[in-house]
Amino acid sequence: MPISLVAGLGNPGREYSQTRHNIGFAVVDALSRAHGLTWKVQPSFHAEVARWDRPGQRSVWLAKPLTYMNDSGRALSALARFYRFTPDEIVAVYDEVAVDLGYAKLSVRGSAGGHNGAASLIEHLGENWIRYRVGVGPKLPREMDLKDFVLGTFTSDQYSLVEKTIENTLKGLSLLIDHGVEKAMNSINRRETNER
Repeated sequence: MPISLVAGLGNPGREYSQTRHNIGFAVVDALSRAHGLTWKVQPSFHAEVARWDRPGQRSVWLAKPLTYMNDSGRALSALARFYRFTPDEIVAVYDEVAVDLGYAKLSVRGSAGGHNGAASLIEHLGENWIRYRVGVGPKLPREMDLKDFVLGTFTSDQYSLVEKTIENTLKGLSLLIDHGVEKAMNSINRRETNER
């Protein structure tokens, strides 16, 4: 199926903008900047939405749910119902503590893995949407509470790697949108295996 919706997951509000939990927002913001797109708040969808008209190809919608992370599925299911997107046309980009910063994993189906945003999407959309999990790990110090870690900001030493991570994630999204899930999975997931 073609990709119709790319959603970044995160929390609205300036206080969350630089947190690890908001890397999904950072990725779709970078994608919108790269293509000169304009975000519009759509209250009926509880989301900010941008339309990416691709010459000679079908349009792709970008979204940032404004429902807070734990209720992301409500916003995306409203968008999906209105535009008649099936779950397998939807990509959600979100943070993954179990994957190191600089790496990513692409998958279709699977559990939420303890991620509340992913759990909300499964609740509202079922399991057949595409997961683009962007690494923000490892969680250090290990004894730190998970919530405190993901709602914390990257260290100054990590920022150049964060920028590279976002750049690589955009390349992965281009591959996914232009060539499909299988080719993108082979490239994105193999890169992590080869570089370890």
